[in-house]
Amino acid sequence: MTSDALIDRIAARLLPVPQAADKAAYREFGGNPIFNADRPAVHAAVLLALVKRTDGHHLLYTERSRDLRDHSGQVAFPGGKIDGRDRDAAEAAMREASEEVALRAADARVIGFLPNYFTISNFRITPVVAEVRPTAPFIPNPNEVAGVFEMPVERLRGEGAWSRLTFVRGETRRSTWRIDHDGHAIWGITAQLSRIFRDLAFAGKGAEDEAA
Repeated sequence: MTSDALIDRIAARLLPVPQAADKAAYREFGGNPIFNADRPAVHAAVLLALVKRTDGHHLLYTERSRDLRDHSGQVAFPGGKIDGRDRDAAEAAMREASEEVALRAADARVIGFLPNYFTISNFRITPVVAEVRPTAPFIPNPNEVAGVFEMPVERLRGEGAWSRLTFVRGETRRSTWRIDHDGHAIWGITAQLSRIFRDLAFAGKGAEDEAA
């Protein structure tokens, strides 16, 4: 399958519009009680940018600045809270990607959405998937991003690339997916979303089935 044919296949398996804000097909750590349950969920969006290169498409990741209060130093997708400036999740994800790594909106084409992901910290994340054909390099914003890197989409396919990471928070033992690439450990929400994307892109059900 050519790289462009893979993009067509992926687009056909994604949601054509964001899942309703009151829905969430995936829940972090299953049925564990959420934190901050006394306030409304925060709606956020992240961008899964499929960057077109000469050897195929690559997923774009960032390494968060170690000066940030939350998740400092961790690998993440570009993204953040959806606010009053944003018409929808796609616009929010693109705005954040522009602010974080200077991704040009004109270089991106949204091809669909993953179902919402509800985190244990009471965030409802809408993952936006876009094909990006960059006309300029990605430049990390030092206030938010320490670095940027890409991983070939094909690396997600094989089971051998994946492992489980178990950690203890408070008195609770939890487990998450992990995948390593070029010295970067991708785990937590970012690895979970990468795995969901992988399952929808290469095997199993499409996003419509998962969101039902």
